[in-house]
Amino acid sequence: MRPLIAGNWKMHGTLREAASLAEAVRAGAAGLSVDLLVCPPFPYIHLVAAAMLGQPMAVGAQDCHAAAKGAHTGDISAPMLRDVGATHVILGHSERRADHGETDAAVRAKAEAALAVGLVPVVCVGETEAQRLAGEAEAVVRRQLAESLPDSFAGIIAYEPVWAIGTGRTPTEADIAAIHATIREALVARFGASGQATRILYGGSMKPGNAKAILALPHVDGGLVGGASLVAADFLAIAQAAG
Repeated sequence: MRPLIAGNWKMHGTLREAASLAEAVRAGAAGLSVDLLVCPPFPYIHLVAAAMLGQPMAVGAQDCHAAAKGAHTGDISAPMLRDVGATHVILGHSERRADHGETDAAVRAKAEAALAVGLVPVVCVGETEAQRLAGEAEAVVRRQLAESLPDSFAGIIAYEPVWAIGTGRTPTEADIAAIHATIREALVARFGASGQATRILYGGSMKPGNAKAILALPHVDGGLVGGASLVAADFLAIAQAAG
């Protein structure tokens, strides 16, 4: 399937920096044989979506609330994201699970809310270092898939080993391939043909120097890129490695 390279800008940048980064990515994307997605902070989604208008690039958010509206101070609903130009939304990222105590059940409810308005959910799964050292990585990921995905799921999975995010450390290629195979097996067992067609992204310190080898692994259909997505040249280099 056609690779997808997604950039998670996290809580970085000013309005000026977001506009500059969006323009640089747009300018360098011509001729790439991959799909691109960028997920800026909430205040910049509309700006970035406008900058990408007419280009084969998608814009997403980094979270949404499970409710369509209501008394939820500080939260953003899935319909609001659609209204400002988002087409995708990252859900269940380990930083959300850790910083905000998000459970699998909460992620599932958010995925249902996203699907209800036509957003593509990018659901993150991944083990901590303690879980990997205890030999529980595959069991943890299977549980997260089972409990975070609604029966109506039609979206993207991102495998992000928690201990590799932002650390510069990555699992071995064999470890990545094993977890991605486990994810594919679980998706096919539950969703059949649609599970076979679901993109599985790898995230966790992906950068230009390791992208080509990781993206060549079986069942790795792209990347969810963190720090490297904040530098247009690095993000585009990763996209080129996937092509």
